[in-house]
Amino acid sequence: MLHSLSKSAFSALAVAALLTTQNPVWAEAKMDQSPIVIGHRGASGYRPEHTLEGYALAIEMGADFIEPDLVLTKDGRMIARHEPMIGSTTDVASHPEFADRKTKRMVDGVEYDDWFASDFTLAEIKTLRAVQSRADRDQQYNGLFRIPTLEEVIALAKSKSHETGHSIGIYPEIKHSTYHATLKDAESRLSFGKHFFEDKLLKVLHRAYNNSACAPVFIQSFEVGNLQYLSRKTLIQLVQLVDADDVNADGSMSLVPPYKQPYDLVVKGDSRTFADLVSEDGLDFVASYADAIGPWKPYLLKTVADGIDRDGDGAITINDRRIEGSTGVIEMAHEKGLKVHTWTFRNNASGYGFADPRAEMSYYFELGVDGLFTDFPDTGVEARDASSNAGETGHFGHCGRGHPKNHKQ
Repeated sequence: MLHSLSKSAFSALAVAALLTTQNPVWAEAKMDQSPIVIGHRGASGYRPEHTLEGYALAIEMGADFIEPDLVLTKDGRMIARHEPMIGSTTDVASHPEFADRKTKRMVDGVEYDDWFASDFTLAEIKTLRAVQSRADRDQQYNGLFRIPTLEEVIALAKSKSHETGHSIGIYPEIKHSTYHATLKDAESRLSFGKHFFEDKLLKVLHRAYNNSACAPVFIQSFEVGNLQYLSRKTLIQLVQLVDADDVNADGSMSLVPPYKQPYDLVVKGDSRTFADLVSEDGLDFVASYADAIGPWKPYLLKTVADGIDRDGDGAITINDRRIEGSTGVIEMAHEKGLKVHTWTFRNNASGYGFADPRAEMSYYFELGVDGLFTDFPDTGVEARDASSNAGETGHFGHCGRGHPKNHKQ
């Protein structure tokens, strides 16, 4: 199963890129099916993240959606990278011709000394190769795979949908809208400007999938204003991501910058935090422009660090936290018509209250989440299929809301 994308699959991309939404496999995809498994950055537990090979493996493992995080190149192309900084996920440091591109820049209030995608043309990006950014994961694929564009990811999803007869969705994330909107060149001119990113994304998605709530697409962001803008421009489903810094010993959320607030709210002087977005009033607000929330999983399940070694390994870790049950966020969100997609589940890390990753994912499916992001899609599919909610049609009997969002500002 764990093999790289075949040459035939690459050949299919050229054909798939020409397919239109008249393809019956996905023209009216059943977006009400739930719960879904989302390949987080592809099958990033097994392959370097955000590569066609990683996405193909996630699909082979049964993922319903693949997630391309998006950033902009110097010439305004959307490529799949987790951050504008590309030093840890590509081999750019080994390219002497790009040594002078390393620079210091502020992103969401934090200074980074790195190489930035926005300083490279797409042609230059295509000379780089992806690397595994986590030292505890398989490094044998480093330097083998190219950096894909959004169009190439869409072509892969279409090709695999046609090949399998199963609609494979994409779940793009707009990374750092405020950073891209305010970025300036050496002459202090705006590189892209306000909503360039959002408009570019919609142009590509509407051309590929039509402007439809039934498109096999979710658009996600940690910022708020860009989603509000998109809610007036598209019927494609929108997801408000909800972040935090850590989990306190008592199970409450630790909110420390830059994980305290959506950065566009910081810039506007709006004091609302991520935690506020999953309160009763916050969910009402989110429901005015989005179709789903994407909270970090500790927002949904309360766990407490009480010092007991529950797994008996002689060490107290986050896996040993006492599980106290649902926080009520899932139930509240569903009452307000919002789907709930949570993140990130990993076989080898971040198991708050769980030592067994499959058991953890199954627990969240039993809680009632409509989908989850995992680096290990095979484990996610096993957990979903073993849960009592497997095969359910979800909490909503239609494709999203099917009409422009009721955007209260």
